[in-house]
Amino acid sequence: MEGDVVEYRIDRGSGVPAYVQIVEQTERALRMGTLKVGDKLPTAKEVVAATAINPNTVLRAYRDLEQAGLVELRRGLGTFVTRSLARPGAEDDSPLRREITDWTARARAAGLERADIVALVTAALDAYDNKQDTRAPDDRGRKKEDA
Repeated sequence: MEGDVVEYRIDRGSGVPAYVQIVEQTERALRMGTLKVGDKLPTAKEVVAATAINPNTVLRAYRDLEQAGLVELRRGLGTFVTRSLARPGAEDDSPLRREITDWTARARAAGLERADIVALVTAALDAYDNKQDTRAPDDRGRKKEDA
C-alpha cells in the first residue's frame, strides 16, 4: 500500500469489529485532512494483504462509508473519497494540532498509555459539553443558571 494515503491497522484484541475499525480510521483520516476529496482508498485486496482480514469485511466497511456519503465505489476503478470531514484547526500545520501533539508527547513522557490519554480527553470534552449545556437558554430565553 505504498502509494496510498491511508493504511489500516486492525486491533484484534479491541473487541471492535474490523469493519468498524476501518470505517473509524477512514473517518479519522477525513477529519484530519489526511484523506481528501478525490483520494482513492486502498483496494480490498491491498487491505487484506496488509491486515489479513476477510475481503468481505473490507467491502462491508466501504459499503458503510458509501452509504454515509463519504466515498463512491467506481466499478473497475476503485473507491474514492467524495466528501471531507475536515474542520479548520485539524490540519497538519495548524496551531491546535501542534498543541495537541505536544501535549500528547508530554502525557506519554509522564507514563500515560493510550487508554489514559483517551480517557482524559473524553473527560475534558464531557466536562466542556456539560458546562455548555448548563448555559443553554431555557424556554423563556434565560440561562438555566439564572432561572
